[in-house]
Amino acid sequence: MNRLYYLFVFFFISGWTVAQEEQESDTTQINIVYGANFTKDEEQFPGAFIFSKDERQVQFEHQGADLWCDIAIHYQKENRLRALGNVRLQQGDSVELVSGTIDYDGETKLAKAYEEVVLTNKTMTITTDTLYFDREKQESYYQDSGTVVDSVNTLTSEIGRYFLEIKKAQFLDSVHIDNPDFTLDSEQLDYYTNSKNAYMYGPSTIIGETYKMYCERGFYDTNVESGYGIKNTRIDYNNRIIEGDSVYFEKASEFASATNNIKVTDTINKGVIKAHYAEVYKAKDSVFATKRAVSISLVEQDSLYMHGDTLMVTGKPEYRILRAFRNAKFYKTDLSGKCDSIHSEQRTGVTKLIKNPVIWNGENQMTGDSIHLISDLKTEKLDSLKVLNNAFVISQDTIGKVGYNQAKGKDLFGKFIDNELKYIDLIKNTEVIYYMYDELDLIGINKTICSKINITLANNDIEDLTFITEPDGDIFPEKDLPENSRKLKGFVWRGDERILTKDDIFDEDDNNIELVVIRGVNNPIDIDLEEEDRSLNESDPVNNIQPGNSGETDKKSKFPGKKPKISKTSQPLKPKATPKMERVE
Repeated sequence: MNRLYYLFVFFFISGWTVAQEEQESDTTQINIVYGANFTKDEEQFPGAFIFSKDERQVQFEHQGADLWCDIAIHYQKENRLRALGNVRLQQGDSVELVSGTIDYDGETKLAKAYEEVVLTNKTMTITTDTLYFDREKQESYYQDSGTVVDSVNTLTSEIGRYFLEIKKAQFLDSVHIDNPDFTLDSEQLDYYTNSKNAYMYGPSTIIGETYKMYCERGFYDTNVESGYGIKNTRIDYNNRIIEGDSVYFEKASEFASATNNIKVTDTINKGVIKAHYAEVYKAKDSVFATKRAVSISLVEQDSLYMHGDTLMVTGKPEYRILRAFRNAKFYKTDLSGKCDSIHSEQRTGVTKLIKNPVIWNGENQMTGDSIHLISDLKTEKLDSLKVLNNAFVISQDTIGKVGYNQAKGKDLFGKFIDNELKYIDLIKNTEVIYYMYDELDLIGINKTICSKINITLANNDIEDLTFITEPDGDIFPEKDLPENSRKLKGFVWRGDERILTKDDIFDEDDNNIELVVIRGVNNPIDIDLEEEDRSLNESDPVNNIQPGNSGETDKKSKFPGKKPKISKTSQPLKPKATPKMERVE
């Protein structure tokens, strides 16, 4: 260049410097720190000052942030800047943004970076092709696919926003988390880079080494692989599928619990447990269920329903033991019963009815001190029946409706054919009272004592009686047998307790259970406040409340509610305020 040109540049820069000094009081202005080489190109960049590097990069400063680049196109009047080539924007000692190009507006403090963009702070790194960085709000966002990496997880999505002050990310559209121990896919997800906690919205799936979780709203702690869902939640856990309104699990203790409208499916034995509260212990291969709990299993193409105030299933598949405690009942189409408790063992095929048991087979009521139902281990059909001590069989006289057919003995042994009770043997000190008819005419009442009685049934009704070993009795005309002689000692008719349908296994208390309110299902929750509560609890382990109740109202819930919307538009992404809810106590 000739001397005249350098002289022009000298006076021009001097004048520009004076103008800059006059505006030093205006803190909104972008300030040049090092300009290096200077030119102007009014045809291509009207009104702009163009700076390019020499041995140092061009440097600008604006309200606590410094920017370096190879070439800068500075529009002083509009207070905006385009930085090109090896661009680096540094905010304080924690936030750094590098890219090929940055457009920066000094009035709005909005930077648009593109071409191999990388934003880093102390907890995470964002990479994408185009990134908006709003320094006024301390938010960054992308709209065309990006990746966030922290010390634990790698997260990708089509749309994302990061809140630098609270270290929170919002992701939308094809959200994916990669972790050495699991993967997570979601429609929308909020993630806190300090705690590594994720809040999921929309269809979401987590796949770990020993579990798979699906929900449409939920929470997941990626540090310890613990979480729960409150909408359409399902966990595939070993050989069980757990479903419910609210389902919680933690990998470390191999524990899961569920609340409200629960269904636990045994994928090996094809059994199902339904209840309103359940716990699953994976290591012990056990299930605990209560609140209208019922076990449903298939017996010869017929469903067997078993209920108790509490149900417990323990043991490996081939050694499963089912226990029903307190007010236990069962029902299948042609067989039902009740007692204090039920013990059913897969290995032996024996189901024991314990304490004050009664069963109904068709019109026949059977009672004793203890009742055992035995299944064939190969076919899984009902094979036989035992009534031990004080066995008593009663059926109402179905023709004349005038009395009760009765048979009693010390023990009773029954045999099922094709799942229907066909033969009964009563042994030791047996007695019978039986109403005998010729078609519809009452012949008389048979009252007999002997050592053993064989009973043959057809369609669950007595077809034939055989008295064995010294029977002693007679057939009495109705008028010759007094009313007080028509009932055997120990007679108790419990027909009003008979279970006629699967719904009869539940009593009034079962049907009037008030379900707990799951927070966040119908009302939004301020998850930023929830996250703050988590941090406080973790720093105060003495008073820390663990989320073992799947989000019920009587403990702390950790679920977000209404999802904050993120719209995919051509405008910069702007999050709506996180909605809040009133706490339900």
